[in-house]
Amino acid sequence: MDRHPQAQGLTIALPAAGGALEPYRLRGPKAFAKPSKPFTRVAYAAAHVVADPLSPADPWLEAAIDWDATIAYRRRLWSWGFGVAEAMDTAQRGMGLDWNASLVLIQKSLEEARTVAGAVVASGAGTDHLAPGRTYAIPEIIAAYEEQCSAIEKLGGRIILMASRALAASAKSPDDYGKVYDRILGQVKEPVIIHWLGEMFDPALAGYWGRNDHREAMETCLSILEKNKGKVDGIKISLLDKDKEIAMRRRLPKGVRMYTGDDFNFAELIEGDAQSHSDALLGIFDSIAPAASQALTYLSEGNLSAYHEVLAPTVPLSRHVFRAPTRFYKTGVVFMAWLNGHQDHFVMVGGQQSARSLPHFAELFRLADAAGLLADPALACGRMRQLLAVHGIA
Repeated sequence: MDRHPQAQGLTIALPAAGGALEPYRLRGPKAFAKPSKPFTRVAYAAAHVVADPLSPADPWLEAAIDWDATIAYRRRLWSWGFGVAEAMDTAQRGMGLDWNASLVLIQKSLEEARTVAGAVVASGAGTDHLAPGRTYAIPEIIAAYEEQCSAIEKLGGRIILMASRALAASAKSPDDYGKVYDRILGQVKEPVIIHWLGEMFDPALAGYWGRNDHREAMETCLSILEKNKGKVDGIKISLLDKDKEIAMRRRLPKGVRMYTGDDFNFAELIEGDAQSHSDALLGIFDSIAPAASQALTYLSEGNLSAYHEVLAPTVPLSRHVFRAPTRFYKTGVVFMAWLNGHQDHFVMVGGQQSARSLPHFAELFRLADAAGLLADPALACGRMRQLLAVHGIA
């Protein structure tokens, strides 16, 4: 794919191995076209929130959101053909963004979606308003899920049923998961997306579905899906293991989608095989929306070589953003948005802009350029130099 000539001659000194600075010459952005018709895959981008740097609130204790910039970013994702997965972990849900702020975010996003033709929103419902650090009775966990699901349905929203830290801490057996999910799925007005978020994203979710072994846990999950298949649109699994996803995908009840949450292997999983494919609900789509949109258009046209040509360089970028500790991936997502001018600052809810190192950001910069995703190289270089200066590098 052709590069724009505007980056020719741009060079920036970036930290390299051993701590030395080395010149890096930018390759420049690629040209990506917005879709003219829907994709043949359902594709949600889990969207980040933009913090308000001028708020006097203590960022470790209270989420201060720039609502205008946050909603503008959702309009951008819709324009590239994506649905928005709202108030998920990409938005620092439960990691700086509490339920009260999440509900405001969901309401604002739904209101904006009604003004945009074809805009789709699905919103996370969980139990994160329950106080952490203790266990709960199963009826208390059910009531917490019911409260959030009801609030989203009253706004006219679709539900993504998020994994529950409280349930992971309190369940005594796989049967407790069945009791909770059967009860909630029996009440929802429309089919939901269930989200199985692995412990690499959130350590508090280790042992979800009542088993530490993922394949054993899968049996519990599949049993719940089969029993409630009429109330389940699909399941998103975020285990960063393509073999486990494919194995589960092949056993899903008819009509239940697999939404890949694998930010390491998404290109292969979305393409699929002779038996099945995965749809997508991905945090990395927040950062690579233009490339992913172009690739999904090529896939819809049956042009597999072009699909892989566009997505191939985004995979190492995504693997870097989501490298361990994976829960800090949000920092890279927001960093990309700042480099590309979609927000005026690199400040995050909870102060999480400090969660990654300067060498990590330097390599992210290189990989983003290699993927053709630094839309304005001069702006990106200027902002990278600002970050270097903050770290004492002239």
